[in-house]
Amino acid sequence: MQTLQRYRFYPMWMAGLLLALLASWVQADGFKMTDTAGKTHTLAGYKGKWVLVNYWATWCPPCLEEIPDLIALHENKKNNLVVIGVALDFRSASQVTDFADSMLVSYPIVLGSPQVVDQIGPVQGLPTTYLYNPEGKMVAQQVGAVTRKTVETYISSKSGRAGK
Repeated sequence: MQTLQRYRFYPMWMAGLLLALLASWVQADGFKMTDTAGKTHTLAGYKGKWVLVNYWATWCPPCLEEIPDLIALHENKKNNLVVIGVALDFRSASQVTDFADSMLVSYPIVLGSPQVVDQIGPVQGLPTTYLYNPEGKMVAQQVGAVTRKTVETYISSKSGRAGK
C-alpha cells in the first residue's frame, strides 16, 4: 500500500515543481500593473530605461520625505529613469489619488495588491525600493528612504552617462 501512495505522490510533486518553474519564468519576464489613471505599465515596455519601483503608504513619514526626490528623479529626463509608486495599506483608491495629487506626484501610482507585490518583490518595510537597469534586470533594492542623489550616483556609476 505504501508503494502505491508513493507513486501517486510523484506526479503531484512533479506538477508542483513544473508550476514553480513556470512561475519563476513569468516573474523573470518582469511586471505588468495598471496605475490609478488606467495605464498599464510593463517592465518590457520600459526597455532601455532605468525603472524605480517604490512601495509606500500615505501614513509612512519616511515615504513622504522621499516623494519630492522621487518626483525630481522622474521629471529629470537626463536620468533616463521612470519612477512607479506602489501604494500599500490604504483604505480606498480615492484616499491614495487625493493624497498623491496633494503632494503633486507626477509619476504613476499603482494600488498595491498581493499580485503586484509577487511581481516586484517582497516588502520588508516601508518604504521599499527596487531598481531595474535598462535591460530589465533588478540591480538594487533598499528598505528605507532613498534620495535623489543616491539614485543618480548609482545610475551614473553603472551607465557613465546619466549624470551628463
